[in-house]
Amino acid sequence: METKDILRGGQFLVKESNCEDIFTPEDFNEDQLMMKEAVSEFVDREIWSKKAQFEKKDYALTESCMRKAGELGFLSVAVPEAYGGMGMGFVDTCLVCDYISGATGSFSTAFGAHTGIGTMLLHCMVTKHKRKSMYPNWLLANGLVRIV
Repeated sequence: METKDILRGGQFLVKESNCEDIFTPEDFNEDQLMMKEAVSEFVDREIWSKKAQFEKKDYALTESCMRKAGELGFLSVAVPEAYGGMGMGFVDTCLVCDYISGATGSFSTAFGAHTGIGTMLLHCMVTKHKRKSMYPNWLLANGLVRIV
C-alpha cells in the first residue's frame, strides 16, 4: 500500500503546498471506498428515512440503529483488533463519522458518544483483562455506559 505524507489540519493555509499534498476523498484506498459505500447505504436506509423519528427522541429507534451499526462493524472501526475491533486508522474513523454525522444530530450524538467518549473511557480506564470481556458487547451496542 502506498503511503502519502499529508498536511495536517489547516497546514495547507499557512504552509507552501501543492494540491497533491492535500488529502481529498479521491485519495481513499480501496478499503476506505468500500467502507464509504457501506456507511452511505446504512445512512440512506436506516437514518435518512427515519430522520423525523430520531429528532422526536425515539430512543428505541436510536438503540436499534446503534445495534445495526454495531453488526455492520461501524462501532469497531477505531478499536484495536486485539479487542475484536477493525483496528482501522484515523482516516477510516473520520470517514464513518462524517457520513453518520451528516444525517441527523440525534443519532450522530449517540454514535459519537459511543464510539468516541465511551470507547476512549473503556480503552483508557479499564484493565486489559476486563476490556477483553467488555469489548464484544460494546462493539455490538449491547452495553450501556453511564458516565457520572
